[in-house]
Amino acid sequence: MQMKRYRIKRKVLKINNLVIGSRGSELALWQASFIKKELERKNKNLSVEVRIINTKGDNILDVALSKIGDKGLFTKELENELLKGSIDIAVHSLKDLQTIIPDGLILAAVTKRHAVEDVLISRKKGIKINQLIENATVATGSLRRRSQILHIRPDIIIEELRGNVPSRIKKFLDSKWDAIILARAGVERLNLTEYISSIIPLSQILSAVGQGALGIEIRKDNLFAIDAVQKIHHENTSIAARAERSLLKVLEGGCQVPIGAYAQVTSHGLYIDGLVSAIDGSITFRERIRGSKLNPEKLGEKLAKSLLKAGAKDILKDIYQNARIN
Repeated sequence: MQMKRYRIKRKVLKINNLVIGSRGSELALWQASFIKKELERKNKNLSVEVRIINTKGDNILDVALSKIGDKGLFTKELENELLKGSIDIAVHSLKDLQTIIPDGLILAAVTKRHAVEDVLISRKKGIKINQLIENATVATGSLRRRSQILHIRPDIIIEELRGNVPSRIKKFLDSKWDAIILARAGVERLNLTEYISSIIPLSQILSAVGQGALGIEIRKDNLFAIDAVQKIHHENTSIAARAERSLLKVLEGGCQVPIGAYAQVTSHGLYIDGLVSAIDGSITFRERIRGSKLNPEKLGEKLAKSLLKAGAKDILKDIYQNARIN
């Protein structure tokens, strides 16, 4: 009996690979792992690898961020690896990414924002800033937080705090400080919520530009990577971040300047709240405006100019002059 011959077509699955560059801290690796899982979940047959890259900001832990005076403390080395082609994607906490992106790179995607508030970590659950004892000692590495705390409570003594989230909490537990302040997003992402005493409302401490969101930076010519990350891009968060980053760009802010901003897309349009404060908290300029979400950069620029006109220009001038002297 003659056997029939059948030609069996084998389906070949094409596996595409991407390499994510990440800092080595627990939070940075959580963020990179989150992006890896999301990319693989939403892009069929995609394989993603995470590669650790040390940055200057990670290596210098005994100096206040405001005194290092270098832009791109947590991003420059990642950007260099992108430009060399050794990684495809750099995952940043968006608040760490400077407003001017190097030639050849783009901010290709922004993830949906986590809660933006800061949190108070103290010895007692439920305690708030206003309930801390007189002349309490509070540690933070952020001039933005320092200035706003002192605006609320001029009696508070501020201590410098650097390091990753778990090490900051450990330093606090081993210290005689009364409290520390951290970003809510980082504490919650690392499942360290048991240490949170209270969530600080934005009315007391306005968040940093881009806080709570992740920014994905890619080479302009890496079209495959750009296409892959569009599936995890969150447009409303991106619109808000564009407004905030535009404000920061006009104010020429960085780690040396106490600047806060929070923008939000609502059914009534795009709102942005901005703040510039003296380092000692003695003078604070804060405004909130509404505009169209179709041109977020224009709205951020408008608010920045309004703050400068109100008096923030003098604050910034003094801060920059002192930074150059020191």
